[in-house]
Amino acid sequence: MTYLRSTIAGLALAGASAFGLSPAARAQQAAPAPAVLVQTVEAKPLANQSELIGRAAAVDKVDIRARVKGTLGPRKFTDGGQVKEGDVLFTIEPDTYQAMVDQKTAARDSAKATLANADGQLKRASELLRTNTGTQMTYDQRLSEQLQAKAAVAQAEADLRDAQIQLSYTEIRSPITGRIGRAAVSPGNLVSPDSGVLATVVSEHPMRVLFPVTQRELMDARRDGQTDGSGIVVQLRLADGSLYKEKGKLDFIDVTVDAKTDGQIVRAIFDNKDSALTDGQTLRIVLEDKNPAMVLAVQQAAIAIDQTGPFVYVVNDKNVVEQRPIKPGVSRDGLTGVETGLKAGDKVIVQGQQKVRPGMTVNPSPAPAPIAKPR
Repeated sequence: MTYLRSTIAGLALAGASAFGLSPAARAQQAAPAPAVLVQTVEAKPLANQSELIGRAAAVDKVDIRARVKGTLGPRKFTDGGQVKEGDVLFTIEPDTYQAMVDQKTAARDSAKATLANADGQLKRASELLRTNTGTQMTYDQRLSEQLQAKAAVAQAEADLRDAQIQLSYTEIRSPITGRIGRAAVSPGNLVSPDSGVLATVVSEHPMRVLFPVTQRELMDARRDGQTDGSGIVVQLRLADGSLYKEKGKLDFIDVTVDAKTDGQIVRAIFDNKDSALTDGQTLRIVLEDKNPAMVLAVQQAAIAIDQTGPFVYVVNDKNVVEQRPIKPGVSRDGLTGVETGLKAGDKVIVQGQQKVRPGMTVNPSPAPAPIAKPR
């Protein structure tokens, strides 16, 4: 019985040796090649892009204050509405200031009358002196009186101008065109220069956006020839993640460096025709090259990393898998530029990498193109 079992086992081993494969290996060989999705490597325009945090800042922003003391009259605007330069926003009861103007007008007229009399007296004294019927002392006295009368007229006219200016301050006008905020003081209250801000007017067209840039980033930009910002596209990412439809342009780099952050403030300007940007609003500034370089690009899903660094799986012309180490470059919109390790026309596995290993035969199919994010 023992001899029979040994004989059967020997025959089984001999059969396996005859085929050259173990049962497990034969089963694996008989399995179909795993299906994978591949992307053909090709050159694409892929711009460098960076996002920074910034804040919107109005070109003009004015706090409206009272310049004279008095009772505040009815406001002449709607909270949050548009106002034009020169529009009356508030009034202050003008009666006291109008009375002061009337008083100063009378004082000026009186001074002018005194001057007219002094002119006549001086003319007569001059005639008498010419005919030797008057004295030099009388002439000198009349000349002094005439000069004093002129000075009195000048003082009266200055006092009148001051009173007129004070009266003009009873109409509080907008110095700029823009949108006005809410009124901080209600009509009927006594206001003065110490009453604080009555309202704020902000010019929203255009709108500036300020953001800090590190010294390293500025050096990289200068090295790339971006000294004036003309080769950079500036966009804004709003709070909901969408990109603002208008593109801006860089127009200013601060002349000092913040000692705490070692950064400089850079300014971009946007037309803001739809008033979507508000003074003080926090924004993400998106900077990218206007003329991006052509680079070999693969889908980001194709790239894996092990202890030796980034790599991709490439399918050769015999559908055999190869592992290629790469040096990644710029990444955006689901694509990554590859600086070294690939060439145009290579077929890179973008889906199904977990089922393959180097040297394995696969069944490749073209992968759909990645859907670009709306811009």
